[in-house]
Amino acid sequence: MRIAAGLLLATLWLTAATQRSQREVVNATTPEEDARPNSDRVPEVYAIPARFERVVILRFKYQTDLLTGLERMVKEQGIRNAVILAGAGSVRGYHVHVVSNRTFPSRNLYVRDPTAPADLVSMNGYVIQGRVHAHVTLADGQKAFGGHLERGTEVFTFAVVTLGVLEDSADLSRVDDKTYR
Repeated sequence: MRIAAGLLLATLWLTAATQRSQREVVNATTPEEDARPNSDRVPEVYAIPARFERVVILRFKYQTDLLTGLERMVKEQGIRNAVILAGAGSVRGYHVHVVSNRTFPSRNLYVRDPTAPADLVSMNGYVIQGRVHAHVTLADGQKAFGGHLERGTEVFTFAVVTLGVLEDSADLSRVDDKTYR
């Protein structure tokens, strides 16, 4: 009887650990910063002229964590600034986050399903001063979905990601700075 109860508990624990989960996280800077209105000194839109120095194509094999592998290759290849031009392949499970509100402080909804296979339909984003800011679009048999790539998105058949490496002088330092407004 104890063995059966132990097996049942272990099965329930494993099932819970592998199912889809969501958690919301407030992504506040400071109350003062979040309450600050837009500045007239920050343009509504601005251009960053830059040239590609090279294009790097990365191929990921089965069971590789997509974000960890991308970060490792950015470091190994000495990439400071880049545009993520494309991504394709498939994943065994995913972990992304999406914005979940419309006013400051911003909130992020983290969605994880380590057992849900999906096609990697696209990837875009930037490498900003060596830091990866990647977004993915995934699709299963019913829908397309996506968000900001997180650790825990594991490659299935393969994944290919193409980076357009920019000259080091390209200043991308504020492109994803929510306080620069």
